[in-house]
Amino acid sequence: MPDLLLELRSEEIPARMQRKAAGDLKKLVTDALVEAGLTYEGAREYWTPRRLTLDIRGLNARSADVREEKKGPRTDANEKAIEGFLRGAGLSSVSEAQVVNDPKKGDFYIAIINKPGRPAEDIIADVMPGIIRGFPWPKSMRSGSASMPKGSSYGGIEGKGSESLRWVRPLQSIVCLFGPEHDEAKIIPFEIDGIVASNITYGHRFHAPDAITVRRFEDYSANLEKAKVILDAERRKDIILHDAKDLAFANGLDLVEDEGLLEEVSGLVEWPQVLIGTFEEDYLEIPAEIIRLTIKTNQKCFVTRPQGATEGLSNRFILVSNIEAKDGGKEIMHGNGKVVRARLSDAKHFWTRDQGDLPDLETLKDSAAKFDLDLKKPLDQRMAKLDALNVTFHAKLGTQGERVARIRELAKQLAPVIGADAALVDRAVVLAKADLRTEAVGEFPELQGLMGRKYATLQGENESVAAAIEDHWKPNGPSDRLPEDKVGLTVALADKLDTLVGFWAIDEKPTGSKDPFALRRAALGVVRMILERNVRVRLAKDVFAAAYNKEIYSSEAQTEEEIAERIYKPDLLAFFHDRLKVYLRDLGARYDLIEAVLTPETDDLLMVARRVEALTAFVTDQDGINLLAGTKRATQLLAAEEKKGTVVADSVSEELLKLDAEKALYAAIKTASAGAAKAVEAEDFRSAMQALSTLRAPVDKFFEDVLVNDEDNAIRANRLALLKAIREATGTVADFSKISG
Repeated sequence: MPDLLLELRSEEIPARMQRKAAGDLKKLVTDALVEAGLTYEGAREYWTPRRLTLDIRGLNARSADVREEKKGPRTDANEKAIEGFLRGAGLSSVSEAQVVNDPKKGDFYIAIINKPGRPAEDIIADVMPGIIRGFPWPKSMRSGSASMPKGSSYGGIEGKGSESLRWVRPLQSIVCLFGPEHDEAKIIPFEIDGIVASNITYGHRFHAPDAITVRRFEDYSANLEKAKVILDAERRKDIILHDAKDLAFANGLDLVEDEGLLEEVSGLVEWPQVLIGTFEEDYLEIPAEIIRLTIKTNQKCFVTRPQGATEGLSNRFILVSNIEAKDGGKEIMHGNGKVVRARLSDAKHFWTRDQGDLPDLETLKDSAAKFDLDLKKPLDQRMAKLDALNVTFHAKLGTQGERVARIRELAKQLAPVIGADAALVDRAVVLAKADLRTEAVGEFPELQGLMGRKYATLQGENESVAAAIEDHWKPNGPSDRLPEDKVGLTVALADKLDTLVGFWAIDEKPTGSKDPFALRRAALGVVRMILERNVRVRLAKDVFAAAYNKEIYSSEAQTEEEIAERIYKPDLLAFFHDRLKVYLRDLGARYDLIEAVLTPETDDLLMVARRVEALTAFVTDQDGINLLAGTKRATQLLAAEEKKGTVVADSVSEELLKLDAEKALYAAIKTASAGAAKAVEAEDFRSAMQALSTLRAPVDKFFEDVLVNDEDNAIRANRLALLKAIREATGTVADFSKISG
């Protein structure tokens, strides 16, 4: 069966866009071909900095013939309806239609439409221009004469304005070949803005600029490699990684691996050449994180460390060139070294300046007093500066200084709950955002927190305070680590809870896939900290009210009821419930068991997790099976009667218990309820369920010997009250009606 080869060659495509663009090309082309009636055996996409390539194998040479029946109106329908049917079916008269009899509805016209298949070449030529013109680049540009504004001209050629091709970078050539594996492939002729599809491509821009004639994928790939282009991005990554490791090892070093940087660099080169550069050892006084980010961000180079070391860096870096230099890369290494040294010089300047005094300390005294800051210390100065500048956190939520004040108050409430040292927590909170005013974080925002910890350590802060400054941003995702100790845990919880309560108060909630303030991530971080560090805190009753700031979140026009609603925020609690469900399900918890213990008012997330854990273990053994079987019949019957409006007594009357089975059940309920309540109070949910499991036998006996719907209304209401007592007893642990099985 024939194969299709497509290459779209352009100026350099940004590395971050290449992988997705290649995937988009594959999906768009294969979807269009399938929709047109073609099938294929397999497809694979490739990309380099200057080309997107698609290799489709086993494509049909022709789409299948299609026979379609189109049902029309009744034969006695009005003339306009029949004319409309004929136009839609492409028939010139009713004589070309068939008449089909429906015993119930009479005679109908049917049009038999036969659509012959089309050659794959025609289909490909039809779909390709639209795919290329409508390609979903995040950013694109027009180029050449077609990019001139409409009505203007260049060299006598009038610009096409908005009708011209938009491509990420100027498109230079198109290869589109179709044919059997061993025969000569055909060029599929189509044209985009003067670029005509052909069988000609080009290799490396500098090493092999001559034209290459392409016949099929195998010689295309092989000839590109001869022309210094490695088509497979994964192979380029593998070459870079292994050559970098080998070169580092040969110099007594270990490569500091970076998957994100490796992906980016593989998208910058077609013929990777790995080299090693150097900079002065004096720069190693700068924190390793700054060195790594400086070299990575500005030069796209990898850093190294001494062999066997787990921390610190060496003064050698690995660079990847796209040119096989005649001098072995000496000039390239020298040039990169000059730029790296210049960048590190700037970084050292930032690092040194951040440890010095600010020039305007006199203007910071009011802010220093507000937060109990010591203006002799550099990090304290930066926090005072942050407050004095009134740096906005959010237009509706005030400044960063106001936010720190809110977090400070909330942390005071949380510290005794978590068992953290209140003084250390307070100190950590007031310094947590200070590094936002440092030059290092200004240059590299991703270092916020980490630089604060380093500067705090330099000025002699308690180790827990310094750690909490870094950790208050954590966890920053489902796989990120949690804060190291209780001080950091308290500050991190206060920070995230203030964010969530604040944005809920101003009605800036996530909608659909949009979450610009990363509130889902913040809530999941709170859930993880509560559950993984066993934090007993009542979100609605304790935290939401404590985090609420009337001056920021409300106005004088609001009623007390409206303010109370803002404080409680049931939908914020539901938001936490959603994140809790995601977290527990990822751990393997059954959805129905989570639903069985979670009510809309539940705000103790740790207790939910413990109940689910106990319930999960319980429902898989015989006691659990007995409890479920014994109570479901009772609760289902009761629910059905309640739905019908049958009277149920408020409580069980012993005087109306006539039969031994109902008397025995009532006694068992009282005993089981007392045992379960005592166990629940001790938070021993397993024992509570075991106490309730004793109801199985008396419940079975009750349904064998007792008719619930007795003719006597009082007896019936009393027996239904017995069933309600079973539901209430089991409800202290979970809503068993929600458990499947």
